[in-house]
Amino acid sequence: MEPIRAVCCGYYGKGNAGDEALLACLLQMLPSRVTPVVLSGNPQETRDRYGVAACNRMSAFPLLPVLRQSQVFIWGGGSLIQDATSTLSPFYYIGLMGLAQGMGLKTIAWGQGIGPLQNKLTRQVAQRMFSRCTGVSVRDRGSASVLAQWQVPCTMAPDPVWALDPKSVLGLGHLPAPRVAVTLRSHPQLTPARLQCLTRALIDFQKATDTCILLVPFQPAQDKAIAESIQSQLPGPSHLFTLEDPRELKGLFRGVEMAIGMRFHSLIMAAAEGCRCFAISYDPKVSQLMADLEIPGWELSDLPTDANAIGTTWLEHYANGDPLSDISIQSLVDRAKIHRDLLHQFFDRFFPA
Repeated sequence: MEPIRAVCCGYYGKGNAGDEALLACLLQMLPSRVTPVVLSGNPQETRDRYGVAACNRMSAFPLLPVLRQSQVFIWGGGSLIQDATSTLSPFYYIGLMGLAQGMGLKTIAWGQGIGPLQNKLTRQVAQRMFSRCTGVSVRDRGSASVLAQWQVPCTMAPDPVWALDPKSVLGLGHLPAPRVAVTLRSHPQLTPARLQCLTRALIDFQKATDTCILLVPFQPAQDKAIAESIQSQLPGPSHLFTLEDPRELKGLFRGVEMAIGMRFHSLIMAAAEGCRCFAISYDPKVSQLMADLEIPGWELSDLPTDANAIGTTWLEHYANGDPLSDISIQSLVDRAKIHRDLLHQFFDRFFPA
């Protein structure tokens, strides 16, 4: 039997740990008889890290032969179809999906978080592409609601990263305990004044708790300067972790008491590994996660201007907050595997062994 080739398309190879975690999940969940080909911003890095075939996501010359030699095209997970941060980005993904469908490939939209879609044209072409997919899974109620309005059937399950297998992090156990992880990201609303306020709050928090602060940039090109700025001002022990393997990134939170995070997948990873979480939301997907999991936090735009108020709130959550229960975590992990079931049912139906 000839191997089944599946082209995996997402924001891969661009240094964003959340999207790399989604790719790791997708590769973990694909049936073993499927040969993935990943469209990547850094094909060599993707080949080396995951041991899969990869080609340049922006080069048409290798891409067209890859599509011709493949049977399946998969939109990998995450917020690919949204126009809040870029009006061009969704058309890149929509264009590739349309090309694959026009070439006769079976298509799957997997683990999607849809929107915001502010542009009428984006909504129209996105609706057309989703309606032509053979299988669709989404990660939240908002995305399911959009597809329901478009009369596109879909499967809803928690974000696939809940089910990512973690790996232990070398050297973590040698750092002082207890530990608190901080994952801030660059954003126009994270002004220098707000960042300095958060830094002062962290300084006071560390003095009061005697914790080791772990600075964890999820996209180093955007986040590392922020992490370095905070670390340079902390009075106590700290460590900056730049981890390339998303499984190690998730495993990092096994050795952490509390996570203070802006990054969506940092909060999922932390909650999945039993951390108390405190969120600072810059995006509707983070706000929705806060509501779904009852994670305390603030909208970035509403961040208190008093560092003492921020630090006091963190201290209260550190002392009295609760992580998700083991039962809740297991339920979320089990339901996240519905995305795996969709893939296996799809391949069993259209490519029976």
